[in-house]
Amino acid sequence: MKTTRVYIDGQAGTTGLRLRERIQNRTDIELLTIDPAKHRDTAERARLINESDVTFFCLPSNAAAEAVTLVQNPDVRIIDASAAHRTDPEWVYGFPELSAEYRERIRTAKRVAVPGCYASGFVSLVYPMIRSGLMPPDYPVTCHGVGGYSSGGREVIARYESPDRPASYDSARLYALGQKHKHLAEMQKIPGLSFTPIFNPIRCTHHSGMAVSVPLYTRLLNGQPGAAEIRAMFAKHYAGQRFVRVCELYGDDVLEERFLPSNTLAGTNMLEIIVFGNDERVQLVARFDNLGKGASGAAMQCFNLMTGAPEETGLV
Repeated sequence: MKTTRVYIDGQAGTTGLRLRERIQNRTDIELLTIDPAKHRDTAERARLINESDVTFFCLPSNAAAEAVTLVQNPDVRIIDASAAHRTDPEWVYGFPELSAEYRERIRTAKRVAVPGCYASGFVSLVYPMIRSGLMPPDYPVTCHGVGGYSSGGREVIARYESPDRPASYDSARLYALGQKHKHLAEMQKIPGLSFTPIFNPIRCTHHSGMAVSVPLYTRLLNGQPGAAEIRAMFAKHYAGQRFVRVCELYGDDVLEERFLPSNTLAGTNMLEIIVFGNDERVQLVARFDNLGKGASGAAMQCFNLMTGAPEETGLV
């Protein structure tokens, strides 16, 4: 069995730690580690990046953009979990279930950008709608997302888990109210929307798990498809996918006391798509783990494709 040398640049962050957990029991990976005292040492980081076969960037976006300049070995393959390169045409968007073309491009890529957490849910819904021709690219899209506090990263997790946190942290909290969320660029570009969607993210009190919803007026869709027709389109688009499941119409197989929890898939790499509504108004929902399919799980899935390992290795 061929061993792949892997370095995680930013291994102390939330995504980096989860990647280490996914890698630790794999016999096909040699993990290159940095002395904690040198984690800011540019020369040492550059040495490890260029000695690796694959490096994961688990860094803030500006740091990831700088880290690319350290790559001197032309054979090194990069998987970037930050927002730095998700709309860069020189990088492949790391969502293999979108199409056979995406999967093949990831398989052979030198540079892969892992989707953002909220964007994973949004793109999983809107990309097939546009690709199928049901949604015109100029549809005025609105998106709502509820997510666990771990989506905010290490500092946000620490605040939420502090015994001295404010009482307001016990409520769901809206944010990014100025419509400048960092995921908006990829939410528009990857599906092929003519205009930037309105995005309403909400941070909740559970640790991980996310539900992203897109409400639609069927009269504004091509052919005015009803909920059943839209659900059938999704079932066809994602047929045979290991980590994307299209649920029964109206969520009959996933609702709990008529509610849809957002944390049910925590700890997995699964993404579920549910179509609610009627023939006039439809609600599309994607449910997944923001630390799984929305972060480290997606990165590991891309790694498996790029290295020839079974796609589900290290994932559930």
